[in-house]
Amino acid sequence: MKKSYRLLLLVLSLLLSSPAVWAQSAIAITGVVQTEAGDPLPGATVFIKGTFIGSSTDRDGKFVLNADFTEPPVVISVSFIGFETREIGISKAQQDVRVVLPISTNLTNTVVVSASRVAENISQVPVTIEKVNTRQVESLTTPDLLAGLARFKAVDVNSSSLLTSSISTRGFNSSRAERVIQMADYMDTQLPSLSSNFGNLLGIPDLDVESIEIVHGPASALYGANAFNGVVLFNSKDPFVSEGLSIRLRGGNRDLLDGQLRYAKKLTDRLAIKLTGGALTAKDWIADNQDPTSLLIEPNNHAASSNLGYDAVNRYGDASFAFTIPANPAFPTVPATTQTAFLPGYAEKELIAGDQKAHIYKINPSVSYLLTDNVKATVDYKYVNGTTIFQSASRYRFDNSGSHQGRVEVKGTNWFVRGYTTRDYSGKRDPSTDGSYNLGFLGGFLQTTPVPGETINPRTGKTYTYGERYFREYATTFGQQYYGSGGNVEAAAAAARTKALATAPQLQPGTQPFNDARNRIIHDGTPGQGARVILRSILNDGSAQYNFKLSFIDLIVGGAYRQYQLGSDGSLFSDTKDGDRLQNHEFGGYAQVTKALLAERLKLSVAGRVDEFKNFEPAFSPRASVVYSAGSDNQQNFRASFNRAFRAPTQTDQYIRLDVGRAILLGNIGNGFDGYTLTGMQFRADNLRLEQVNTFEVGYRAQIASKVSVDVDYFRSTYDDFIGTQTFIGNIDGTRPASPVPSATNPARVIQISANVAQKVKTQGASVGLSYTVGTPLILSANYSFNDLDSKDLPANFQTFFNTPRHKYNFGLTGLALSRKLGYTVNYRWTDSFLYESTFATGRVASYHTVDAQAGYNLTALHTTLQAGVSNLFDAGNVQTYGSAGIGRLGYIGLLFELK
Repeated sequence: MKKSYRLLLLVLSLLLSSPAVWAQSAIAITGVVQTEAGDPLPGATVFIKGTFIGSSTDRDGKFVLNADFTEPPVVISVSFIGFETREIGISKAQQDVRVVLPISTNLTNTVVVSASRVAENISQVPVTIEKVNTRQVESLTTPDLLAGLARFKAVDVNSSSLLTSSISTRGFNSSRAERVIQMADYMDTQLPSLSSNFGNLLGIPDLDVESIEIVHGPASALYGANAFNGVVLFNSKDPFVSEGLSIRLRGGNRDLLDGQLRYAKKLTDRLAIKLTGGALTAKDWIADNQDPTSLLIEPNNHAASSNLGYDAVNRYGDASFAFTIPANPAFPTVPATTQTAFLPGYAEKELIAGDQKAHIYKINPSVSYLLTDNVKATVDYKYVNGTTIFQSASRYRFDNSGSHQGRVEVKGTNWFVRGYTTRDYSGKRDPSTDGSYNLGFLGGFLQTTPVPGETINPRTGKTYTYGERYFREYATTFGQQYYGSGGNVEAAAAAARTKALATAPQLQPGTQPFNDARNRIIHDGTPGQGARVILRSILNDGSAQYNFKLSFIDLIVGGAYRQYQLGSDGSLFSDTKDGDRLQNHEFGGYAQVTKALLAERLKLSVAGRVDEFKNFEPAFSPRASVVYSAGSDNQQNFRASFNRAFRAPTQTDQYIRLDVGRAILLGNIGNGFDGYTLTGMQFRADNLRLEQVNTFEVGYRAQIASKVSVDVDYFRSTYDDFIGTQTFIGNIDGTRPASPVPSATNPARVIQISANVAQKVKTQGASVGLSYTVGTPLILSANYSFNDLDSKDLPANFQTFFNTPRHKYNFGLTGLALSRKLGYTVNYRWTDSFLYESTFATGRVASYHTVDAQAGYNLTALHTTLQAGVSNLFDAGNVQTYGSAGIGRLGYIGLLFELK
């Protein structure tokens, strides 16, 4: 890691010492940008076309640009959200250029870069895409930026806690969203140890977001194997264009305190710096689902009313034990019986010892340097730290965990070379301090704590643990009552539970013995005895691209290399404590050819990418598309495309080794596994292969009236080599045990792995979005999405992890009032009930609705906006991820100070 930072410092020194030969003779252009009514437009973007030379207008709409007039004319491009973009040619140095921007009546006139990795009008992209602009970002009210994106068309977001949300499109969402690439300025924001994002932890602070682009569906042809169901790209503001100081301060219920800062400054015409950061803290919601865990996860579970106990979704340490009451000649009418009982266990709130605080801190300094007018170099560093609850195979409390990320990028107007490194961490390495831990392990190891002063268990030769003592009392009492009641199981279970709870209780939360045991376990990362989770993985990524603008076609070629170095000290992966990191890598190259015909009305595009992997066979991802534009101004656009994408199993799918008690989770990249199904049949699972999807898509985006736009799409996807989970009885080395019944002489385990299944999985869906501008100050929007899993040919109990509502819709209202000083948004969202499947918990998520609202009043003379907002206005307590907390109301008031 130190070598990476030395490289960043070396490149920075080279940039700052760049020879003056690149300097150009610059002459100032000054001007003002106004509306047709003569009002100034502060914040309008002014660029010299074909270069990185740009600026933005101040509060009076004025701008200053230094331009090179050695080859006139100089063309300046002026744009502002909601207004038409204007280009003006200037043949000589000119002062006081006046640019008038009319209000845009073309609601589809915006530029995106993520769909084809080049800039293009959103109406002519070959795939379904959403773009969220700066104003829309400012109107989001959720504490985590990612969670607010659920209001946009066909975007599914599941929030499992205050600061952890996951995003997906077209199904198969989860708390980890491993089928979507999430990037900030083209840097992957995942924590490499988890193959997952902590919401927007490693993303861009709200104040620095220039736009967000969401590509729906497969995008592997240009982004690689992990862009299986989409791409989410966060773009930051350019310090050369958006200068100034911005500070946002908010406070609200749940002890919310939120502050963000952005400062950008051009030190010279060629050198600019930027510093962004923020801090947020609030009281998190705590999961408390006491429903019985699914029989797919705990086959011997009971109903919540059973006196045998039961395994609850959000109770931990409620382990099971089986015991047999044999036939007794003294009671000839009472048959033998075998029962499974469960420990009482601990609630989530008890295990975190009442500490509901969640926080996020981030700081991101950067330096940008114009090597020439057309070549810009950027060096930046990002540090993030968070405390939150995360859900995956278990529930985890991550305390002071986060990541370091550094980047070097050099790009021209039609090419780039980029490299970055990400290193995650989970608290300090000192085991006596910060403890990120597995709640399931914590509950389980509390039960295996020896009872002071207890006798020796003759079976183990060690002092009875709290769990063993409870089971001993329970089984003994059950047997006595079972015979005495003539074989009444329920009466025996009730008596046994009462006796065991009274005479053999588990460690009691809040007592000193409980606190001592808890602190020992959460700070112990030793596999098999501690709950501490250690993250110390590294992701290195390098990529390059060049766009050849030939006379007859546009050709893009690019490539990327990615290396993982996985470390967990044995707490998550199959690495060893303080041992070397596990090494993994993948690389690929891509090309795209685009041809415009029929006076630019018809656009044909073909793209393809080949990826190579350490653990899998090479994969080829093609994409073919056609876009036809009709109408006098090309305002009606029809698109169709075919995409094939591959998904590489996550790093945890490949290398996990996690013993959760009832089962051990193992990676599957060796020679596969032989064993027995849970019903005793022979079982075989081959090693993992890439998952594949073929998707056909059609769409229509148009401005159907001067103030009405529409975007409609339909897709159909077929998945092959679908990656699901398999649970079986086997040996951890992959061999088949002597029998399917574990015993003292047969050390077989219940094993859970990720594996491909031969069953094809088919999905289809459609979405529609509408926007209507009611005069200048008011915009009405609505969207609806439909997602369908074709389950008619799927085997019984086959888990697809589709996790997506069949129906979902949004209604939104955005407006201005009181002479444009008051801005406001209101959004209503409804989501259908759906089955949520995961290795942690499976159950139905109830349908829910939420109302978000926001308003800001601008005090122009003070450069300040007074703000107020609320998410989930009616405090509906929406559970979005089964097994997680219900997300309730969060309101705030605050101010935004902006000095341009």
